[in-house]
Amino acid sequence: MDSRQMLAIVENYSRKIDLEDKDIKITRVADKKSVFVEQVGDSGRAVMMSEYKVDGATYCAGYSSRSQTVYISLAA
Repeated sequence: MDSRQMLAIVENYSRKIDLEDKDIKITRVADKKSVFVEQVGDSGRAVMMSEYKVDGATYCAGYSSRSQTVYISLAA
């Protein structure tokens, strides 16, 4: 997933617009996170999150191709 697609997902999340691609899940994580550890069975995988600014709010978001999930955190 490229940064343009991620920005569109974060914008839709911020503006409470439904995601068009139903294959991708969105999960809100704790505020001020820049890395999220996704647990899959007995192992974990780090999902690095990038910063996106939408309507004056700053979000961190990262994509896991393993679970097809976008993790979003409110950064500021």
